[in-house]
Amino acid sequence: MAGFVSHFTNRLDAKGRVSIPAPFRAVLARDGFEGLYCIASPHNPAIDAGGNELLGEIQNRLDAFAKLSPDHDDLAIALFGASETPKIDSDGRMMISDLVREKTGVTDHVTFAGLGYKFQIWEPEKFREYRAEATKRALAMLSGPVPPTHLPGGPT
Repeated sequence: MAGFVSHFTNRLDAKGRVSIPAPFRAVLARDGFEGLYCIASPHNPAIDAGGNELLGEIQNRLDAFAKLSPDHDDLAIALFGASETPKIDSDGRMMISDLVREKTGVTDHVTFAGLGYKFQIWEPEKFREYRAEATKRALAMLSGPVPPTHLPGGPT
């Protein structure tokens, strides 16, 4: 897997910029997206960020709706009209915008969390809380009911 993995917490500088983790910048470079695509997460107090793969996932969702329909337009305005594409400077930093601050509550530190095809930008304490709960839910899903095996002489 060559996507966004792990998590990193970085401090904002005096100008409100933060360094995107080098492994995440490498994924974006391979992806070929100029800059970064950011949108408020529909599920969490976080920002979904990424490049062409994230945009492809969004486009796949939109393609399920007829163009010029109200549903398509509602989804498009929510996913494209309320997004931003901050530039990454030559030192790998991005400006933390009002969108990011309002959605996440970020003040002086930012946590970047990899989700494979995208990453999320979090306020660090909110991320720690969410990660603890998500881990519990994930472990419950992984240890859920095991499908019955078909043993010789047993029920099929």
